[in-house]
Amino acid sequence: MKATVKWTDSAMFVGETGSGHTVVMDGPEDLGGRNLAARPMEMLLVGTGGCSIYDVLSMLKKARQQVVDCRVELQAERADAVPSVFTRINMHFVVTGVKLKENQVKRAVSLSAEKYCSASIMLGAAGVDITHSYAIVEVGLR
Repeated sequence: MKATVKWTDSAMFVGETGSGHTVVMDGPEDLGGRNLAARPMEMLLVGTGGCSIYDVLSMLKKARQQVVDCRVELQAERADAVPSVFTRINMHFVVTGVKLKENQVKRAVSLSAEKYCSASIMLGAAGVDITHSYAIVEVGLR
């Protein structure tokens, strides 16, 4: 895997992934940025959520669960000192579907946390306290 990050001006950067996609990052105004894009640490948090939700949805699909919507709400705390690393992250999954089996949702969230999500497992190994929770929202047949 490869990527390139290029400084554009002030505290703004453009990242290009090895697959050819670009993303803009910027800092807050009080740190020299213009607040025009996500912060690099926000990108790390969003990427972790994306990694985990991908796993959860993949497992639920394989389990033939009828998911119609899914989101992961991430809450993170950072250290007060420099480096201001993540110290805690809670990943709360809200899975909406038809006749979802709780044991399947619980299993998918647990397996992502313990076995499959490279990003959250890497952060956990670095000392970040990562917790997971979920809620199921039931909808009628579509």
